[in-house]
Amino acid sequence: MGVRVDPVTVIVSALAAGALHGVTDTATDAVKDAYTGLRDAVAAHFAGRPTAELVLAEHEQDPATYEQPLARQLQETGAADDPRVVELAKRLADLLGDRGRPSTVIDMRGAQGPIVGDGNTISQVFGAPLREP
Repeated sequence: MGVRVDPVTVIVSALAAGALHGVTDTATDAVKDAYTGLRDAVAAHFAGRPTAELVLAEHEQDPATYEQPLARQLQETGAADDPRVVELAKRLADLLGDRGRPSTVIDMRGAQGPIVGDGNTISQVFGAPLREP
């Protein structure tokens, strides 16, 4: 059983990684083609919607700033529901490896004393509290 990531996150992450790594001189032709294919498929959904077209263009230049607006446009235009777009995003992510995968998101609402990160240790003692001497 794998972790399911919503399509919007997959698409946004792949486009961001593609914008950062897929258009460089060192990118392989397969990565460049996959990025162009995904970007063009999303652009087709955004066609005729000036705001969506602008967000896609701006996201390519500044993915961090335009992540949320792009996610909103993907939902509003139905691009996130297009299996072809999702498959293209997954293909690009696979080609880019860890650079193309979304980071893990942990919902910490309601957590008490959370520890996040790698290599952490926590000890829990149940029962009567320890008394100071």
